[in-house]
Amino acid sequence: MSYQDKSITCSDCGATFTFSADEQEQFASRGYTNEPKRCPTCRQARKAQQGNSSFGGGNRSYSSAPRQMFPVKCATCGKDTQVPFEPRGDKPVYCSDCYRKTNPVKRY
Repeated sequence: MSYQDKSITCSDCGATFTFSADEQEQFASRGYTNEPKRCPTCRQARKAQQGNSSFGGGNRSYSSAPRQMFPVKCATCGKDTQVPFEPRGDKPVYCSDCYRKTNPVKRY
């Protein structure tokens, strides 16, 4: 497939930047289907901002903030425990011991 340079307006700063034929070919080879919406400068700034605000950098969204925990009673043993999600009430919730018994780790 033959690619041609394209002019795109950055969604962050409004500057016009060139999405070169070579870049388009690289995007396609990586399986990307969308064109970039930020200029290279804004992309770098966004990557740096994400790298500083998340644990480990990159595209991961790990946070150093403590997780919100919700108090529940284990559906199997009745023990008071906490889980990192808000139970909806339509499914049983287990303490970590009972969960391990009902959902053993699968080793392949």
